[in-house]
Amino acid sequence: MKDGFIKVAAGTPAIRVADCTYNAARIIALAREADAAGVRLLVLPELCITGYTCGDLFLQQTLLSGALSALARILEETAELDLLLLPGLPFPFGSKLYNCAAVCHKGKLLGLVPKTHIPNYGEFYERRHFASGAGLCETAAPFGYAVPLSANQLFACRALPAFTFGVEICEDLWVPDAPSSLLCREGAAVIANLSASDEVIGKAEYRRLLVCTQSGRLVCGYLYADAGEGESTTDMVFSGHSLIAQNGALLAEHAPFSQGLCIAEFDVLCLASERRRMTTYPQRQGGCQTVFFDMELRPCALSRRVSASPFVPEGDAERAERCELILRMQATGLATRMQATHCAQAVIGVSGGLDSTLALLVAARTLDLLSLPRKNLVAVTMPCFGTTRRTRTNAHRLAQALGATLREIDITAAVAQHFKDIGHDPALHDTTFENCQARERTQVLMDIANQVNGLVIGTGDLSELALGWATYNGDHMSMYGVNASVPKTLVRHLVRYAADIAEDALRTTLLDVLDTPVSPELLPAKDGEISQVTEDLVGPYALHDFFLYYALRWAFPPEKILRLAESAFAGVYDSETIRKWLQNFYRRFFRQQFKRSCLPDGPKIGSVTLSPRGDWRMPSDASAALWLAWAEQK
Repeated sequence: MKDGFIKVAAGTPAIRVADCTYNAARIIALAREADAAGVRLLVLPELCITGYTCGDLFLQQTLLSGALSALARILEETAELDLLLLPGLPFPFGSKLYNCAAVCHKGKLLGLVPKTHIPNYGEFYERRHFASGAGLCETAAPFGYAVPLSANQLFACRALPAFTFGVEICEDLWVPDAPSSLLCREGAAVIANLSASDEVIGKAEYRRLLVCTQSGRLVCGYLYADAGEGESTTDMVFSGHSLIAQNGALLAEHAPFSQGLCIAEFDVLCLASERRRMTTYPQRQGGCQTVFFDMELRPCALSRRVSASPFVPEGDAERAERCELILRMQATGLATRMQATHCAQAVIGVSGGLDSTLALLVAARTLDLLSLPRKNLVAVTMPCFGTTRRTRTNAHRLAQALGATLREIDITAAVAQHFKDIGHDPALHDTTFENCQARERTQVLMDIANQVNGLVIGTGDLSELALGWATYNGDHMSMYGVNASVPKTLVRHLVRYAADIAEDALRTTLLDVLDTPVSPELLPAKDGEISQVTEDLVGPYALHDFFLYYALRWAFPPEKILRLAESAFAGVYDSETIRKWLQNFYRRFFRQQFKRSCLPDGPKIGSVTLSPRGDWRMPSDASAALWLAWAEQK
């Protein structure tokens, strides 16, 4: 349960219809297996103590007494396990019979949750036996102590309040007003669903969609345990199709007609943070009672795979589709701005590097979108002290392949004159030496844009903005930044996608751009090769993009990001290397906010962006002390 991770499971025991003693033994065995795997919450199918398909046997006192005796045995034999166990059983109360979930923990019954929506259509005839638990708010004492009997109850961990769960049963999920909506509004981060959903053609796909959608709509973890082997096949077949989803994403799934445990981890602190971020998430209205339980907080080993590239889809087809969409979004944003400003030309400083290549590709698409000739794309290369033959050649070839107007303006003499004007020693390769070149290039681009009535298109990407890896009022400034919310790891894939669909001449150049080290080329080349490699100075962009995603999108603390990074980059970077660059990330992110506070406009592409007018508003003089303190406690 460290960092908010809770290991959960949906279990499908093999049962015998109406054999409560046998079923209890299978449930106990499954609970012990789950406990050995580190599971803290195990949800079992609807009515699994008796079997869902008992029919009119549910009206037999022998079965009802047997179910209660089986529950007592389950409680007794799982008392030493520190896990929450939720089996289902029929429970008589007053003059009615209820289809209930029994919430069990360390030998005690915490509460009974009755099913609210009782289906009576098609193959279902539950109203023949069961009453709805809607509005029921009673106290039962099946084992000599009082427990709540109500659909409107929550179960909360005292040591980790974010671990609060509610229960609904099968059909409750399939109706428009699912109880889980109220339960989540009142504070449930996790919904446990005990189900007996029969299998018919097409139902598995719909069931999966339903569980994922509900978890996303309610910003919760959804745990769906389905009945399977042993249920009567007189008229139906049950497949044990169990599912675990969190906030719209499927974490784990038991394929239909499989048994045993389906295990995953919920991140309840992540869910709590996301709900706070969504200001439209409803406030509590006091519609549920809460039952508290004590559970020891133990480290939770992660079984989930943590992607090292959270901004980049992993499947080839999905990645290609995403890249095409992003390029269209960028081009549409730029086209709208060009139309609004009555500018018919786009001016781009082209270095032969990744970012300017992507901006050039986007601008070319934009002109096509506006039915303007490609010659209206003014590609300006401005060689100086650090420019290499390789990047200069690629800049030329890109412009030619795209049909752009190429202009080369050597700024060496202008920068040397500026050094002389301000009294700077050109042999001193410091920040002044580098930034003078960047600002000279920006001045040239702005003046050319005035000449041709065009817009200067910014090339800087999201990763550079996060780290402040830009010259203030130099490459930091433009008239529209098409790459402003595209992280470096995604820039690479966008250029790769463009290469995949390009003709031979352009493809060859794009592939060489991809193979070129990322560099601002502001320091003199060594033997004609790039001497200034960005990632040697600020750290690997793969790590920084990972840090950026989890720090901004999910507001994770640095200790949690470190843990996830160690999992994602195992075998690539050791813990100390990750820790070093994570500290650097936070230092730079806080110190460089002043550059982000005055960014040019640019289109939002993904869920993480740093526009001061939109997603990220932060004072430029904020302290990083709290975010860096964790490093001293290693």
